[in-house]
Amino acid sequence: MARPYWSGQIQISLVSFGVKLFVATEAKSDIHFHQIDRKTGERVRHQKVLASAIENDPDEAADSDEVVERSQIVKGYEYSKGQYVTIEPEELEHLRVPSKHTMEVTQFVDREQLPPEFFEKPYFVVPENDAQTEAFTTVRQALEDTGKAAISKIAFGGREHVVAIVPAGSEAHGGMMAYTMRYAAELRDPAEYFQDIKKTKVSSDSLALAKELIKRKAKPFDPSKFVDGYEVAVKELVEAKLKHAPVPREESPAPAKGKVINLMDALRKSVSGDSQPAKKTAAKKHGLALVKGAVKKQTHHAAKSKATPKRKSA
Repeated sequence: MARPYWSGQIQISLVSFGVKLFVATEAKSDIHFHQIDRKTGERVRHQKVLASAIENDPDEAADSDEVVERSQIVKGYEYSKGQYVTIEPEELEHLRVPSKHTMEVTQFVDREQLPPEFFEKPYFVVPENDAQTEAFTTVRQALEDTGKAAISKIAFGGREHVVAIVPAGSEAHGGMMAYTMRYAAELRDPAEYFQDIKKTKVSSDSLALAKELIKRKAKPFDPSKFVDGYEVAVKELVEAKLKHAPVPREESPAPAKGKVINLMDALRKSVSGDSQPAKKTAAKKHGLALVKGAVKKQTHHAAKSKATPKRKSA
C-alpha cells in the first residue's frame, strides 16, 4: 500500500480516533508533451534567473552568472510593490494550524445538501491501526444510517481545506471518503451568468416527451465505459507521424439539410429513434472510425484495471 498522504485524528466532541488519508485518484494519461525548438528539434529547458538579469539583457539571461540554484530559492510574500518578506520552508512546516494534525468535526449535514460544485478532490479514509477500528466503524455506521456527512477542516498542501467525510460505498470494505471542498469565495456568482436567460414557458407536451427520452436513455453509471478520447486521438496522431502516414484530421460537420424542425418534432423523432438499434455507421460521421479499435481496447483495459487495481509505492 502507498504511504498515507495525511495522518492524524478525527475528533467529534469528546470522541477521537486516528485515521490515515490516501489520495483516491491517479493520473492515467500517457500523453506528455515537452517544449521543442522547431528548427533544431532539441528540447527546450528552463532555468531560473534573477529578474535583474532579464531586465539588463533578456537574450543573455540564461547564460549569465545570475542563474539561481534550486537550493537558493525560498518563498517570498510581496507585502508592497517589489518588496518581499522571505519565508523558509521550515517556517511553513511549523505554522500553528491545529487542523494539520486533527480534523475537528464542527457539524453534520445531509449529504444531499452538499452542492456538487463545491467538491474538489477525493481521499480514502482508513483507521490508523486496529485499535482505532471500533470508533471508526461506529462513526461510519452512524453516518450511513443518518445519511449525514461530517464537516471539518484539514491543512495540507499549503492551505487549509474544508472537508466532508462520508461513508464509502457498500459494507464490503467499510471505509470512508473525505472530499476537500472549495470555499464559497472561490466560486463565481452564478447570477452573473444565468440572469440573461430568457424566461420561457415550458410546454407540458414537450416536457412529457423530454422526460420519456430521459427515461429511455437512463441506466446505471459505469465509469469503466469511458475513455479519454483526446488521448486516443493524440496517440493516433503520433503513430501516423512515426509511420509517415496521412495525419488524421477532424471532419467538418455536414451542413444541415431540409427545413428546421421545431422542438416537439425533434423530441418525437428522438423518442421514436431511441427505440431503434443504433446504426453501426454512426461513428464515422464524427471521424471516429479510425480509433474504434483503440477505444475498445482501452475500455477493456480500464475495466480490467478497475477489477485488479495496481498498487503504487509512495
